[in-house]
Amino acid sequence: MDTRDNKGEAVSTTDRNDQAQGANDPAENSLSRRAVLKSFGLGAAALGVAGVSNKGLGTLSNRRLTPLERGQAAGGSTLKIGYVSPETGALADFSQSDKYVLSKVRAAAAYAKGLKVGAHKYKVEITVADSQSDPNRAAQVAQQLVLQQKVDMIVTSSAPETTNPVAAACEQLRTPCLATVVPWESWYVGLGGDPLKPTKTFAYNAVFFFGMKEFAGTFLPMWNRIQKETKAAKVFAGMFPNDSDGNAFRAGFPPFAAKEGYKLVDGGAYSDGTTNYSSMIEKFKAAGCEFFVNAPLPPDFNTFWKQAIQENFRPKLATVAKVLLFPSDVIALGSLVNNIATDAWWTPWAPYKSSLTGESARDFAIGYQKQEGKEWVQSMGSAYSLFEVAVEAFMHSGDPHNKAAVAKALHNVSYSGLCGPIHFNKGPAPGVGIIYPVGIQWRPGKASADFGMKNPFQPFVVDNSLNKHVPINGELLPTNK
Repeated sequence: MDTRDNKGEAVSTTDRNDQAQGANDPAENSLSRRAVLKSFGLGAAALGVAGVSNKGLGTLSNRRLTPLERGQAAGGSTLKIGYVSPETGALADFSQSDKYVLSKVRAAAAYAKGLKVGAHKYKVEITVADSQSDPNRAAQVAQQLVLQQKVDMIVTSSAPETTNPVAAACEQLRTPCLATVVPWESWYVGLGGDPLKPTKTFAYNAVFFFGMKEFAGTFLPMWNRIQKETKAAKVFAGMFPNDSDGNAFRAGFPPFAAKEGYKLVDGGAYSDGTTNYSSMIEKFKAAGCEFFVNAPLPPDFNTFWKQAIQENFRPKLATVAKVLLFPSDVIALGSLVNNIATDAWWTPWAPYKSSLTGESARDFAIGYQKQEGKEWVQSMGSAYSLFEVAVEAFMHSGDPHNKAAVAKALHNVSYSGLCGPIHFNKGPAPGVGIIYPVGIQWRPGKASADFGMKNPFQPFVVDNSLNKHVPINGELLPTNK
């Protein structure tokens, strides 16, 4: 059950002895609190929870279990998974399908009837915590899940503002953590790694999503097709905020574009929440930018784009990241959204099936639309796959209460599920699994025999350069002719 107090915080309903790890854990891979916070710009409060000191955390993480505690831990019949996502705040759209996703996960046999690992069968509980789209809050609820709820694993989703502080807390507390919907470079930097030399292993963390290579592999083929058609100048505008995603794009995307002959005009490292983009827009216009890429918070892009149209900045093709992923964002822009392109990491047209139930991506989406009366969203696929991967890790761990063993198994998961095939042991960095997006454009909706409802706007797959499994069902058009 989801269990919260009157402040919305996760609270414990059952007590179990701490599953602290012994001296055989790969402690050399743990990060210092100061280094982790510094790496992604969080304040000292990010990992602070009232009544929990650094000394106390060290004792919890490093002491050996007594024989009695080991026996009690081995005999525990319940596995606990904490799920941290931004239910409220600027990133809330990412979590709008969570209720549906969790209902489907909990109905799957592994969760409803129990998960068998070896000779033991375990009940599985999921506790949900809201990051409120705030990094400090995300770290706090992660600590609460580990220290108060005694979870065996945390899964987390939706942008570095949530995933990175959760991952950092789990690494420190030696609790397996799986993240998604965060560019792997942003996640890796958040833990203290160098994406240019991605050899460092974070023992308790794994992620599945994609990175700059895949963003470029999705956006640049569309740029090239529009450039060939319109003879547009190979100059592009970059709207990159001074945050984890923005800085990752600023460092990682332009080199791929440069190889295709495109020149960057950087709008500057602005602060999240900026409301006036006039000077940035004038800079783009003066430089003759014909293409556009970004990675802002959704409300910030809506503000920027409305101002851009008012000030007659109309690039031939706009390809956006982190925004216009969901119908609610699209509706907020109305007709201004026509033919803006973005990435889609999950669609109902993909020929993928749940590893838990065998349900197809198409039926999964139809079920959501029938139950919620709203258009499907791509985050529902990745959120569901968090719980598929969790099952894989528990089943291959040998002992699902042994956090070090579960974390090791997590790094070696290789399976196919609702997001397609994911191989954590073959990614660009240790513990990274890559899923492959397609390019979509938003246009006014139409009645669909496949999904049974007409939506104000809908995405059309216009490029599948990276994922031929997903069929094209729309023509790539210039954003502004």
